[in-house]
Amino acid sequence: MRCEPATSIVDRLGGLSTVAEIAGVKLSTVQRWRMPKKKGGTGGVIPHWHFHKLMDAARSRGVIIDPSEFAPAPPEAEVGA
Repeated sequence: MRCEPATSIVDRLGGLSTVAEIAGVKLSTVQRWRMPKKKGGTGGVIPHWHFHKLMDAARSRGVIIDPSEFAPAPPEAEVGA
């Protein structure tokens, strides 16, 4: 299972390798952003210190990403509560 919002942002920016290069991290780091926490990932959360690089890359590529899209979705238990 791939977690949001990381999966959508990574896909829109061109995939794992491209985002790893933009952020200056290893491919495995970007993979972990898309993994559930129980499997050693971040649960879809992209660490905030990468936001500026990713936003700059999105602008230069003509990809529209609103900063609010980096906010993680509420846990499933809270959805619809």
